[in-house]
Amino acid sequence: MPGAVVRLLTAALSAVLISSPAAAQSVPELVATGVTASDARNPVAALRDFQAAMAVDSTSYEANWRASIAVVDIGKQTPDSIPDPARDSLYRLAERYATRAVAANPAGADGWFALANAIGRTSLTLGKKERVQRAAEIRTAALKAIEINPQQDGAFHVMGRWNAEIMRLSGFQRFFAKSFLGGAVFSQASWDNAVAYMLRAVALRPEFIYHHYDLALIYLDTKHWASAREQLELIPSLPLIDVMDPVWKQEAASLLLAIANKK
Repeated sequence: MPGAVVRLLTAALSAVLISSPAAAQSVPELVATGVTASDARNPVAALRDFQAAMAVDSTSYEANWRASIAVVDIGKQTPDSIPDPARDSLYRLAERYATRAVAANPAGADGWFALANAIGRTSLTLGKKERVQRAAEIRTAALKAIEINPQQDGAFHVMGRWNAEIMRLSGFQRFFAKSFLGGAVFSQASWDNAVAYMLRAVALRPEFIYHHYDLALIYLDTKHWASAREQLELIPSLPLIDVMDPVWKQEAASLLLAIANKK
């Protein structure tokens, strides 16, 4: 998989070298083509179109936040557990695009969500101190997206995962982060918040596998076996929307087997 990401990174970074016919298209036309590619679960093709749009107008809000999402979709195909500089470079690129989107339109919820999403992914590649320092940035961006648009399901997912990731730390790790690494915001995290935010994401977009999958993981962490099974059992019938959906469907099936006898 890391080799695949290297190839995808090369494609992503070289996609901006567009041909003259593409350059003749308008930004809305290029963005629309990119959205079609995104809907087809082809983030590399989508990114090519969004970068082409940015070559016409580098400040395009729509092109920048959508490019950020496409870059993350490319990078996340390599698991976080595998060291991969190419994937890490993709996440930093996603953060740059999202930052530019927010600068272009501070009142746009999708830009703030893209920024929270990109910083969250980037932080997974950093050391403990840097991750703690960036936790507040993730939370601020996600909550800003929710404030602007209470229907932004992705931002609710980010907040659900933010709470869960902090609660997955040991008590000592949380204490150390709050006391010595400037992670006072960690005191805002709880399992109840993790569930509440993720349930809201599911309610807003019930057809999206990732919402159900991450909610199931939270229920597994808190040993709510019946609730976890309920989420996992929904996944096989849901449509493929995200590039990772086939993987999450397989993992959901494995998890169901693993907790079959849990009461």
